[in-house]
Amino acid sequence: MAFRDLLGAATMVDEPISVLHGIFDKSKSTGHDLLVFENLIEAPGHRVAVNLLTRARLCSALSIAPEEFIDLLGWGMSNPGIPKIVENGPVLECTQESPDLTKLPIPHHWREDRGRYMSSSVIIAEYGGIRNMSFHRQLLRDENHLVARIVPRHLHTMTGEARAVGEEVKIAVINAPDPVVLLAAAMSFDSNIDELTIASALHEKVYGKPLELVALPNGIQVPAHAEYAMWGRITTDNDDEGPYVDITGTVDDVRQEPVIEIDGITHRTNPVFHALIPAEAEHKTLMGLPRAPTIKSAVNEVCECLDVHMTEGGGGWLAAVVKIKVNNEGDGLKAIQAALDGHRSMKMVTIVDADIDITDPVRVEWAMMTRWQPDKDTIILSNQKGSSLDPSRLEDGKTAKIGIDATIPWGYEQSGFMSVQ
Repeated sequence: MAFRDLLGAATMVDEPISVLHGIFDKSKSTGHDLLVFENLIEAPGHRVAVNLLTRARLCSALSIAPEEFIDLLGWGMSNPGIPKIVENGPVLECTQESPDLTKLPIPHHWREDRGRYMSSSVIIAEYGGIRNMSFHRQLLRDENHLVARIVPRHLHTMTGEARAVGEEVKIAVINAPDPVVLLAAAMSFDSNIDELTIASALHEKVYGKPLELVALPNGIQVPAHAEYAMWGRITTDNDDEGPYVDITGTVDDVRQEPVIEIDGITHRTNPVFHALIPAEAEHKTLMGLPRAPTIKSAVNEVCECLDVHMTEGGGGWLAAVVKIKVNNEGDGLKAIQAALDGHRSMKMVTIVDADIDITDPVRVEWAMMTRWQPDKDTIILSNQKGSSLDPSRLEDGKTAKIGIDATIPWGYEQSGFMSVQ
């Protein structure tokens, strides 16, 4: 399935729209409907899609039930596949050897942002025999330069190793591949796993065929059916990046971040640019949802985990509700520590029983008020590594974390705790 195959239910916007706040304002005014903008003032010949990959639409696109979603991602992590290398693909239909990024429909969404950002574009990098695919927001600096917020994970390490010997890192920047590629790119691992092999496994599972890759002029292989691909280098230079409204709806800091030089652009005919709006539902799906299987896997090491929900109030990142089956005394408290270890940016986790709808904040609060005793069912951890997306963190980046065991107390008759509503 190609990215554009998901657009059948979209509302087409034919009126002239500016990429400078116009896309953002129109989306807000429609209640964040799935929209495709076909008449972009600064980028004729290009289209933009917003509000596409919500959890419900992803499940529909993958033909799975919502409760199967986390297990599908977990399966992909454990069963990497081998992509198929092809000679040509739709992404190579229109190639520009002299790129001008300003003519692409890269939007300026929030007025608090520094400028025009690619928020859903993925970087594929190779250095030292290792390949990495991951999300990193990219500020449009000028005609052929981006400034990327490269968070301290594998690409950050790769870039640091290259810079230590005065070398650049060859990369591709892709926009609007199919959804399983985006999900694989959003996953994070403790070891250097090639995320494209996870994407290929998901392709085999969902579509019955491996992910097809095609080589760009610099040798980096990219999904053949993506809408856009750019090739270039992470240079040894830095520049200001930020401010930027991130997933939590708070404004992230200004930092010195790596400059990317783009050497060429290729895209499909009549391409569709994926313009993710930061802090909205699509952002929370792509960034937060892939954390759920890592949390579930960690909790399953200590007890039986049934489901995980990254909460909207936590920005899809800082808080989760975890559903377990309590088989032994202390399972709830064990699950708290395991969940926090499974997603180290998380600040709060609530553990509930199998009868609670973890997507319903009212039901979760009801479980707390009827099953939780704060003095003995709570774990508070001080001086923990915090998330840069939490503006309340301390100056040294540390934070406190809390876990709430809202499961039925061990040894009590369960019937006394059941809701009659």
